[in-house]
Amino acid sequence: MDHKKRKQQARILRIFRKVHRYTGALLFIFFFFISVSGLLLGWKKDSKGVILPPSYEGTSTQLREWLPLDSLHRKAVFILHDSISPALSTKIDRIDVRKEKGMVKFIFEDHYYGIQLDGATGEVLNIGKRHSDLIENIHDGSILDTYLGTSGILKLVYTSIMGIALLIFTTTGFWLWYGPKRMRKAKQNQSI
Repeated sequence: MDHKKRKQQARILRIFRKVHRYTGALLFIFFFFISVSGLLLGWKKDSKGVILPPSYEGTSTQLREWLPLDSLHRKAVFILHDSISPALSTKIDRIDVRKEKGMVKFIFEDHYYGIQLDGATGEVLNIGKRHSDLIENIHDGSILDTYLGTSGILKLVYTSIMGIALLIFTTTGFWLWYGPKRMRKAKQNQSI
């Protein structure tokens, strides 16, 4: 490898090192939150109920034996207001029907409580705080939209920036590892 080519590769390595360093410095706090929240989300089902309440089992897996969904919904709303707080919103984020467990989860949109009911009897199986939903909102940036009242645009910008930054980190990190090896090998080949 001639001197001019080695000088050019060294210049490229310096540019990549700067991009890698400045991207890391600018986005450090976001990478910190993404990594910690991602780790917690990976452990949510194995957290023994700390991050996500376990899914309990109802009495019947036969849908024909279940109460109507609107009755179960009314019961969940009553339990929410009676057992947690009458001030909480009853707006549903999703209803998770677990036929194989004989259970229905009602997950509310404006707070992080979830109520699990026996599908057949309507009895309460669990009232729990779903910390995993908060962690997920931190992880994907949607918590910014929630607090600032925007309609998903901040999540889109946040995930785009972080995805592009991760791509830049991967590319520059690989080149910072591979580039010097390539230059050393070329220098060895030249001296032979």
